[in-house]
Amino acid sequence: MEDIGISVPGLVAQLINFGILLLLLYFVLYKPILRIFNERSNRIKEGMEQAEEIKRKMAQTEEQVRQQMEAVRKEGQNILAQAGQVGEQIKEEARREARQETETIIARARLEIERERDEAIAELRRQFVDLAIVAAEKVIAETLDKEKHRRLIDEVLEKAPGGRD
Repeated sequence: MEDIGISVPGLVAQLINFGILLLLLYFVLYKPILRIFNERSNRIKEGMEQAEEIKRKMAQTEEQVRQQMEAVRKEGQNILAQAGQVGEQIKEEARREARQETETIIARARLEIERERDEAIAELRRQFVDLAIVAAEKVIAETLDKEKHRRLIDEVLEKAPGGRD
């Protein structure tokens, strides 16, 4: 081998140096680098697990939000339905009150009309009595006792058909 330019003791020394270097690199660099890679792999795995956990919690939260939204929607519909019922009740009560008020007004008007009619009839009778007395005075040309004639005419009117009620 010396013919090719390779010295055997130099080759052996280099092989021994290379072996020592490999052992040194193995213990000094390979194990720490392997440990660093394992730690990094574990951190990545933990990060992926956390991401999966977060994704699962997010899906769970979205489902809860969806259920709450559905519950709120149903509650809103119930509130609207109740508001509609209350509105109908208020309208019906207003109609009832208006009807009662109208009936009360009509009853008062009837009573007032009857009272005014009775007053008008009484006034008409008084005027008729006064006219009858004036006419009787002129007929007999002397003054009569008005109170006496009034009683006499009232009696006649009461006895007459269609007289006082």
